[in-house]
Amino acid sequence: MRKNQQTGRQLKIEIQQLLLQKDFERGLADIAGVPARRAVNPLFSFLCSVDETLKWRSVTAMGEVVDRLAAADIESARVIMRRLMWHLNDESGGIGWGCPEAMGEIMARNEKLADEFWCILISYIQPDGNFLEHKTLQRGLLWGIGRLAHARPHLLKDAAEYLHPFMQAGDPYLRGLATWAAGALQNTRTQKLLNGLKADMAELNIYVDRQMTSCSVAELAITALEKAHKS
Repeated sequence: MRKNQQTGRQLKIEIQQLLLQKDFERGLADIAGVPARRAVNPLFSFLCSVDETLKWRSVTAMGEVVDRLAAADIESARVIMRRLMWHLNDESGGIGWGCPEAMGEIMARNEKLADEFWCILISYIQPDGNFLEHKTLQRGLLWGIGRLAHARPHLLKDAAEYLHPFMQAGDPYLRGLATWAAGALQNTRTQKLLNGLKADMAELNIYVDRQMTSCSVAELAITALEKAHKS
């Protein structure tokens, strides 16, 4: 059966299999053969998966699919971004698992969408903005900001101050992810905080370069400081 003739359920099963296959790059290439508008819905459903491999690979795939969609129809890509934003809105009735990660990945891939929506993503960590109170959701938000910061630091260069409170949080995931993100947006205050974290041996898992890596907050801080010294 051709992909455009598959039922939604059949397509969802196929995309899940492609995301979880051993050769992920091959899976992404095969997903590229699915019409972008049809691939989006299954990927949305996987963003909240408790299977970390499925969840994070869906984030990566969402970035590729929406980037491809934007090249053909930018307004349809904007609709996807607004849909992700809606799920982070209290009025949606949901929590928005995976949505800030997907937003960050999409904007890291697509310059036009980044120019239009970066300020929305940052607003979720601004106390006077659309601040997200949910602690676990904040982890995904910091990852999304970090992904965008490392890809397009010029857009977020004035946003480092909003990451500083998270670098001092009790949750090691918040500290670590904020440290990783702030490392791309360094200023004097950031470097002082990074130096203070060089002995923080709390462990976390972080998805970088399409793979899950275990590291300490200290390792992230030291890497960020080394990067600053080289630049």
